[in-house]
Amino acid sequence: MHTDISKSVLKSYIWQNTIIFEDVMVDACILIRTEKGKFIDVIERIKSIETVVDTYPVLGRYDVVVHLITSNGKELGRNVIKISNIAGVVFTETLVEIEN
Repeated sequence: MHTDISKSVLKSYIWQNTIIFEDVMVDACILIRTEKGKFIDVIERIKSIETVVDTYPVLGRYDVVVHLITSNGKELGRNVIKISNIAGVVFTETLVEIEN
């Protein structure tokens, strides 16, 4: 059975179930797919970002994994956008550590 959900209900659900990291340190990994042959250039550019802890060239669906720690969620967002805009980056996926 197919059920239609209004956009306002969906937006409300997403907002209520979004984790907001306003005033806490955020530890995250960013998975990066690069253009063919560009991963070394991308890694060199990423290393200049202050919040980056380490970078790992990897094999598989992604070419680079970046570990970073930011002072809050807004800073994480700014850094993800900065990385996404680097020449040679095709797309990113961000994994945020949660409390366990």
